[in-house]
Parts: sequence; C-alpha cells; structure tokens
Amino acid sequence: MGTLTDLTIAQAAAGLKAKEFTAAELTEAHIAAMEAGQALNAFITETPDIARAQAKESDARRARGQAKGPLDGIPVGVKDLFCTEGVLTTAASHILDGFKPAYESTVTRQLKDAGTVMLGKTNLDEFAMGSGNLTSHYGPVISPWKAADGKDRVPGGSSGGSAAAVAAHLALGATGTDTGGSIRQPASYCGIVGLKPTYGRCSRWGIVAYASSLDQAGPMARTVEDVALLLRAMAGHDPKDSTSAPIAVPDFAAALTGDIRGLRIGIPDEYRVEGMPGEIEALWQQGMAWLKEAGAEAVPVSLPHTKYALATYYIIASAEASSNLARYDGVRYGLRVPGDSLDEMYEATRGAGFGAETRLRVLMGTYVLSAGYYDAYYLKAQRVRTLIARDFRNAFETVDALLMPTAPSAAFALDEKTDDPVAMYLNDVFTVPISLAGLPAMVVPAGLDAQGLPLGLQIVGKPFDEETVLKVGGVMEKSAAFTAKPSFLREA
Repeated sequence: MGTLTDLTIAQAAAGLKAKEFTAAELTEAHIAAMEAGQALNAFITETPDIARAQAKESDARRARGQAKGPLDGIPVGVKDLFCTEGVLTTAASHILDGFKPAYESTVTRQLKDAGTVMLGKTNLDEFAMGSGNLTSHYGPVISPWKAADGKDRVPGGSSGGSAAAVAAHLALGATGTDTGGSIRQPASYCGIVGLKPTYGRCSRWGIVAYASSLDQAGPMARTVEDVALLLRAMAGHDPKDSTSAPIAVPDFAAALTGDIRGLRIGIPDEYRVEGMPGEIEALWQQGMAWLKEAGAEAVPVSLPHTKYALATYYIIASAEASSNLARYDGVRYGLRVPGDSLDEMYEATRGAGFGAETRLRVLMGTYVLSAGYYDAYYLKAQRVRTLIARDFRNAFETVDALLMPTAPSAAFALDEKTDDPVAMYLNDVFTVPISLAGLPAMVVPAGLDAQGLPLGLQIVGKPFDEETVLKVGGVMEKSAAFTAKPSFLREA
C-alpha cells in the first residue's frame, strides 16, 4: 500500500473498516495533496474546515458502530455546478460572484447522507460550456499529464477540475455533469473512469442548468468499482425534479461479475471519422479484441444519423442555454453592474458577467429560437434528435452494449484550438450522439498515445442499464491493466 492518497475508494473503505487509519487521517492527507496541487487550479473553492468537520463526524459514527457504508469518510470533490448550502457556488462564472445557496442539490445531499467528505468545489468551463476547461472565469485547469513535448495539456471539459483532481490524487472521487460529453471526455484525457448515467437516473435539482434536456450528473473516479459505489449514492428518484425517473437503484457494484460471455457488443462504423488518428482506431480494435477474449461477440451496427449529431447538439444546447441563462440579470443573483436605467443595468451586468464562450452560445441560442428561424433550426434539430435516438433503439434490438472511441485525439495543448470554436466543438463528436439519445455511457482508460497521453474507450448501454455498462467496463479495465501515472505524480 502506498500513501493514503494512492488508495482507491474501495481500498480506503476497507482500510477505514479495518481501523488501519481514520477518516480524519485520510482527509488530512487529501487536504495536504490539494494544497500541494494548487498549481493545477483544479479547485475554485477549497473547503478544508468542512472536510475536517465531516471526517470527525464520520469517525464518531464509526466508533459508535454506525458507519453508513462504503462511502462514509471518503474525501471527494464537487463540481462547482452543484449548489452546496452556505458554500460559494459559481458555475465558474463572474456573474455568480458571491452566490452562496441556501439549499443543497439533491445529488450532493445524497452524497453527504452517505457520509462523504467534501474537499471543495472543482473548476469547470463557465456554465459547463467547453471542451478544454479553458472558459472558466477562475482560469484554466492544467492537466496533471504532460506530453513528450513538455507543453501543458487541457484536462478536458467541462468537468476538467474534477478529472484533474482525481487523476492527480487530490481526491478519491468527484462529481461531474455531462451535457455533451463533459464527464467522458475529461475522463479520457486524464486517464480515469467517468460515467454519464441515463438521463433521469440522477436528480438535476440544485444543479446550475446549462441545457436542461441534456444535463446529467455522474461520478468520476480511478476505477470502475469506485464509480459504481459513487453512482449508487448519487442516483435515485427525486420528486423535486420532474425528469427524475421513479425506478429502483440497483447495487451497481454487484454487477461487476467479470462475466460477459455471450454479450453482443455493437461496433458502429459511423464512428470512424475523417482524419481520426490511426492510434485511436488501433485502440478501438484492441478493445474489441479484449472483449472477444472475454467471451463477448462483436457485432457491426449502423447509426446512420451520427453525422448530424454535432450540429443538432449545438442548436439544441445553445437554445436551452439562452433560455436558462436569462435568469442571470443582476437582480437576484451575484454580480450587478449599475446603469442609468433597468435596461442599462441588465446589459452592463450580462456583458460583464458572462465570458465570451457563454455570450456566443446565448446569442446562437437566441437566434435559433427567434421568429422566422425556429422552424428552420430548432424544430428541425429536435426532429433529427428523434432520428438519432431511433438509430440507437434499432441497434439495441440486436446488441447489449456498444463500444466506440471517446474523442478523436488525446488532450491538446492549452494554446491549441482556442481561436477556432468549430475545432473545439469537434472534440465532442463521439460523445454528443449518446447525450442526445439520453443513454448511459462510461469511459475506461485503455492506453497511451505516442506522446504518452491517456486514451479512453467508451461503452454505451441501453436506457437504465448501467449495470451492463459497468460489467463490460470492468472487463475492459482488467484487460487494459492501465497503470500509467500522470507526470504530476511522478514528479511529486
């Protein structure tokens, strides 16, 4: 066993149960790691005092024989998109300056109820809009991985702070949200496991909204088992969220049997895009070989409307963002810039409060919803979304899960693509179709590229069949035996 920060959640839970260390000791180790890792800018707000108090309560429960389960005393990071009672919640935006909610999001409340310890609020792209964690008002997150060229890399977005914190061993796990790939792409870039549950599996109540028909909370950790443990605590029906599904929450960790014999794994040919590096294709082929060796059958499937997914996603997501972000007007939340009239105050506040990417998406969304263009863009995009979802339904009539790449490349340098929004949007080309269809999908680290940066493979499942996704992911994880560590840890 290495240091306490090298443990997985399952190992830490076993150590706490065996009284090898206390939650306070585990928490102090992570607070020290968090302070030592501040150069990564993974956290917007650190909450060491809250963490110490929660760890003390956990130790007291355990001493009374009332430990709540495997997550009791486990230090985690919380993406700063989840409202946390009395703790600054920014969505990485200037416009939410000083906002301390008087309420707790359902997901973070459930994690609290499970006994987790909150280390702090992790950095993200402003309002979760981005693929590189470059649009945060609080500055970019630096990936703990460095390529052979020595350049700093992005951790992915928008949950880049959570991914970097977990990969750099600053936290044992973290929450993320995924609208078009914001859990899966940063998990792939940082060499960790990230799971986007089925839309409706986790409550969206108390999460700052970006695109309401797509946003979904999910766990990020270093192993498939840890993700399963976190998901069980995060999931469940919530009467406060009308899109929350009233279905039972299974024991996801119990699904990790390692037996995938007889499962049919779909391989969609449409995920071979022009210009995709050969090493991505090679890794995909290797993933198929691993699953075949474990007894699964690879089956070609077709998702013919995949090529329309990216454009469809950005029309729908921008339209919903323009509607959701209308509430930030300087009257009720955060920043207010004075003006000579109410209109001037609105304009000055929104102009100063929103960053460039957020303004771009709000303008795009307002345009596609405007009279004369609604039918041509928004309504048509909704029809295409239905076709994309139907493609997946048809595929799942013959297969149990799908295997595909996560992103068309490994993490890019901080100064790449910043002046080309279309190139940035293409990072999500393999993840947005799944989001539009509302399906569960998980990324498992599977190898390194020629520059020594991690690459992940994506497993997609039927609606509310996270158990099969986790089962296949567990086999993939065992076969890949990914043990590479980020340079941040090697240099520490």
